Amino acid sequence: MSTRSLLLLRAVGGVAVLALLFALEGLIPFFPDRKARLRHVALNLAIGGINLAAVALLLVWPIRWAAQWAQQSGFGLARWAGLSGAGAVAFGVVAFDAWMYGWHQANHRLGFLWRFHRMHHSERDMDVSTAVRFHPGEIAISSFLRAGVLVGLGMSYQMLVIYELVLLPIIQLHHSNVRLPRRLDRALRAVIVSPNMHRLHHSVIRREHDGNYASIFSFWDRLLGSYRWRADPQRLELGLKRLKDRSWLTLRGMLATPLR
Repeated sequence: MSTRSLLLLRAVGGVAVLALLFALEGLIPFFPDRKARLRHVALNLAIGGINLAAVALLLVWPIRWAAQWAQQSGFGLARWAGLSGAGAVAFGVVAFDAWMYGWHQANHRLGFLWRFHRMHHSERDMDVSTAVRFHPGEIAISSFLRAGVLVGLGMSYQMLVIYELVLLPIIQLHHSNVRLPRRLDRALRAVIVSPNMHRLHHSVIRREHDGNYASIFSFWDRLLGSYRWRADPQRLELGLKRLKDRSWLTLRGMLATPLR
């Protein structure tokens, strides 16, 4: 499948999963007291639209150039290991997910990065649209760093798109306000990040939100000592205490979050 076809599949799949989970949030919500759902989703999608435009117009080019250079020069771990086909794809998905784990943890530990990332954590009514609620500054920094990661790993741009094709529905699910049966959530988090696992990451309690950093595979947190769990996720309070005022939850307020 061509890169263009994969990009189209990612876009169509993302919209379809968004619509499905939004409908399920209305039918079987985990937190049942949500109001003004359409307005809330529209606000988060506005942020997502700003980021999408920035990536499409500016940030994708250094990523594509870096991946093309790595491919043509034979540079990077995948090239040196002689990986190709399904082996290269599997390596790319796991290795890039390791990078995403490290990047996410850095966003919590480094003050400068946290200034941007806390906009994502200021979300009090987490739902499927929270999956795209990131500050444009965080997206810009992440995009430039990704170029270097792709070179180091020897990943093609197509491999990155495949990773994102796997990533998007998973982060949409684990940000969603859908109530899954406990057994299903337990089965999911044995392999991937489940909704209840990620809800704890959005707790107002710092010890809880400084953990469960994984994006796709839950084993990163288990292996690296950052796994968090509590038996009563329905009692969680989400968001950040410093940013609870509604003025920080408007489009202008969210964009100004790093300045607070």
